[in-house]
Amino acid sequence: MSVVRPPAVAGIFYPRDSAGLSQTVSQLLQDGLKARQDRSDRQSGSLPAPKALIAPHAGYVFSGIPAARAYAELAPIRDTIKRVVMLGPAHRVAIRGLATTSADSWQTPLGPVRIDREAIDAVSGLPQVSIDDRAHAQEHCLEVHLPFLQRILPDFTVVPFVVGTAGRDEVATVLDALWGGPETLILISSDLSHYHSYAEAVRMDSETAQAIEELDEKRIGQEQACGRIPISGLLASARQHHLRPERIALCNSGDTSGDKSRVVGYGAWVFRPEEDSARDSTEDRATVADQATLDRHRKELLQLTARSIRYGFDSNTPPSIAVRTFAPELQQERATFVTLEHQGQLRGCIGSIVANRPLVQDLVENAFRAAFRDPRFPKLTPAEADGLTLSLSILSPMAPMQIKDEADLLAQLRPGEDGLMIQDGDKRAVFLPQVWDQLPDRRDFLSRLKTKAGMPPSHWSSGFRAWSFSVNKLPPVDFAAAESGTA
Repeated sequence: MSVVRPPAVAGIFYPRDSAGLSQTVSQLLQDGLKARQDRSDRQSGSLPAPKALIAPHAGYVFSGIPAARAYAELAPIRDTIKRVVMLGPAHRVAIRGLATTSADSWQTPLGPVRIDREAIDAVSGLPQVSIDDRAHAQEHCLEVHLPFLQRILPDFTVVPFVVGTAGRDEVATVLDALWGGPETLILISSDLSHYHSYAEAVRMDSETAQAIEELDEKRIGQEQACGRIPISGLLASARQHHLRPERIALCNSGDTSGDKSRVVGYGAWVFRPEEDSARDSTEDRATVADQATLDRHRKELLQLTARSIRYGFDSNTPPSIAVRTFAPELQQERATFVTLEHQGQLRGCIGSIVANRPLVQDLVENAFRAAFRDPRFPKLTPAEADGLTLSLSILSPMAPMQIKDEADLLAQLRPGEDGLMIQDGDKRAVFLPQVWDQLPDRRDFLSRLKTKAGMPPSHWSSGFRAWSFSVNKLPPVDFAAAESGTA
């Protein structure tokens, strides 16, 4: 028996009757399409297709205009999008993590919208994901977007999540698992500041807009956006997937309703893939900068790595460090790997794939884990410090590969240079570029990586995705020399 979630806020946030709702949404979208055309006339050349949107979720009389301007961006790809992954903040029920639904469809006055149960099943094993219909029963933050989607997209399903107390990376992990290709749109539902004076709201919302456009979620506080947690996850994923945000609208209820005494802020953004040339330039600059960091701070980083291991011998925990006492480039978020060898044999190798904490903190944590938490080896002992060598690497940002099939992926791989991450559903694995030393053949390299991910070597599907990256690396040095700062 099919389970249907009925509309909860029809007649409150938007018209209850289908004719009135259809007319309202059509008028708002008409305005949005005109604004899009005006902006397009001022821009030269075509833009990449949108991958994600941030749009507000208040009543249509308040936030309908900025929301419609976001949805108008989908007009050129309306026949391509088949799935919309929706995330918004929990307003009604206190929850932990991300709550999805057991329903098979959601009803609006314009008709039913199918839920992608297969997509939900793909992430149901993640610890931060739960099915909680209480969180959705009276929630408006996702429902108000459905009529816009129903008018702009001819055929689509949704994957809805209400986000409660959760970390940025917990959200980003769900987004990455459901990222898909051009058929998948990511939609983040959020209003901005709440119930400040008009002038204060303008100031706060401008700061929030700048933080979003600079992909800096750390500058978005709790009072700046009710959906700051899902926004944070999107910004982390946007950095990972090389998306660039563009502001479509920024206003508040004082602009749309006329009452400027206590207002709510609304903004809309579209996220597109960076142009290939711009992305390549960004990656080149990041690689050069990371190598300069390794060259400039070589002794300091090696000493920090060795001292983390020495501290672990005595305390069985990584040391705490004062991140702000380090040089600015060492405070930037970077993904690192630490590799340990004892008398020429691998003794531990642990690292991060996604940059989500300061370089020095990531290095300290990974040095400790390589020595004492690598599941392939027993804990390192003080006696093994003699004969121990260590090396460290900094990973470039992951670059999503545009691939048609396995042959296309193999043709794009650069043996000896590319690291590779692959994913299909909940199966994912990574090889660093160093693995080419043992597996120099492209096909062997990919087959072994599939096996590592738990896939058959011949596996391929329409959902198969791949990312390439490069590594800047310091060669192995003696543990004692690194610890003393003489390396």
